[in-house]
Amino acid sequence: MHSRKITIGKCLMVVSVIVLLVVLLFPYVVMVLTALKPKSEVYAIPPHFLPKVWTPGNFIDIWEKVMLVNFITNTIFVASLSTIIALICAIPAAYALARMRFKGSKAYLYMIIITQMFSPIVLLVGLYRIIGMFGLIDSLWGLVLVDAAFNQAFAVWILRGYFASIPYELEQAAWIDGCSKWQALRKVLLPLSAPGIITALIFVFIAAWNEFTVALTIMSTEHLKPLTVGIYAFFGRYDIQWQYLFATSAIATVPVIVLFLLIEKHLISGLTAGGVKE
Repeated sequence: MHSRKITIGKCLMVVSVIVLLVVLLFPYVVMVLTALKPKSEVYAIPPHFLPKVWTPGNFIDIWEKVMLVNFITNTIFVASLSTIIALICAIPAAYALARMRFKGSKAYLYMIIITQMFSPIVLLVGLYRIIGMFGLIDSLWGLVLVDAAFNQAFAVWILRGYFASIPYELEQAAWIDGCSKWQALRKVLLPLSAPGIITALIFVFIAAWNEFTVALTIMSTEHLKPLTVGIYAFFGRYDIQWQYLFATSAIATVPVIVLFLLIEKHLISGLTAGGVKE
């Protein structure tokens, strides 16, 4: 009887996973199938799920319709640099919160997390004025700094939990062997924290890759726009070229998927490392 309950439980779990997988993947299936339809089928009434005329040429046409190479290059530049800057700033901050005991450290950590509650659109007017003061309107460097600032709090939170999970005695042993605090951090703590750093990296990179609101506000030069803003070219005055929009969106997901597959083995350990009892 007990084994029968276990079997039923496993079956229910498998069914639940399959249903969840279908729900999560369905929008991507629709995106790819729409990208493979001609325009006449996109607006067909009644609509049909599968293309009657498969049009893979949409994935070729988009490279001529918009400056897709520029958009992708700009997005890679902004996402990569903002991720590097966010991690460079987050690592020492997370280390200080994990290792140094000072009055108000927990309150400070909570304040960092609370900053994630503020949407960029709420702060858009102030951000625009600040960016303008530094002459970074319509500049990729303006996007880099904004994305790094907005994603740094999450990186600090993730890394602080991972640093706290590493035994303090390892650093003390390094000090006894003659290492300075900086050398112990660089040679002992950072290599052991690789899963946590990679987890923060992937989340910050994806957030910067998908950022839209600030980029739409401060970028106006066509060849400097990131991908999220550049695909707005497919939104016409009277219609939307969904087949090209979805084809571009499908291409935009490829770098993120590749990055995720490369570091997926480190992701789970990095996400679960923050659950330490103090």
